[in-house]
Amino acid sequence: MRNRFIVLALACVAASTAFTPAVVAAAPAAKPVTHTVTIEGTQFAPASLTVNRGDTVVWVNKDPFPHTATAKGVFDSKIIAAGKSWRYKATRAGEFQYVCTLHPTMKGTLAVH
Repeated sequence: MRNRFIVLALACVAASTAFTPAVVAAAPAAKPVTHTVTIEGTQFAPASLTVNRGDTVVWVNKDPFPHTATAKGVFDSKIIAAGKSWRYKATRAGEFQYVCTLHPTMKGTLAVH
């Protein structure tokens, strides 16, 4: 009889916990960060950048002439005049090759996780 009572008690405990929703604490989301790509000497620096979705990338043109930062179908800064900048909020995950359409030898990569 005692064994039946123990088995019954264990079954009740197991049944009650099986239907209790588990509480799982979610990791806090990382705050968005702003990253800078400097355009100088007809180069993007850094040439390769990895960011998280939600982060912002700012291209700053320090050359005395205009440039662009263009990844077909993803982003296009249009003309970034000398001494000006352009911002892009990374919302789409992937690895994107970009170029200055005015100086096609200028290339960069933006990886968004």
